[in-house]
Amino acid sequence: MKKRIVGYRKRIDALLAQSPQGTEWKAVLREHLTQISFFQHERLIHLIVTVTFALLTVIALAIYCIACYMPMLPLIILLLVLLIPYIGHYYTLENEVQKMYVQYDTILDKMHHNT
Repeated sequence: MKKRIVGYRKRIDALLAQSPQGTEWKAVLREHLTQISFFQHERLIHLIVTVTFALLTVIALAIYCIACYMPMLPLIILLLVLLIPYIGHYYTLENEVQKMYVQYDTILDKMHHNT
């Protein structure tokens, strides 16, 4: 997913930088809105998963701290091993979607200046 979202954003950055004559900005805008909606959905799903893993980690840590229940240690380690990449992936999705919002504004600006 990271490769796809970064690749798409860079492709739009290149299109905006070149601004070739005859570019159909309305079509670009429609496609961009479609891609944004896909990535927003992906971002929401990963937010839910990340928050769930964070809550499970906190609950397991609380059980370990309160009850000194040693079998929780492997679970805590496993949850942390999964949580850290989830946070990194969500961070990427969030930042790339935010950049795509700026691209959307730029496409709108180009669309209005070319009419």
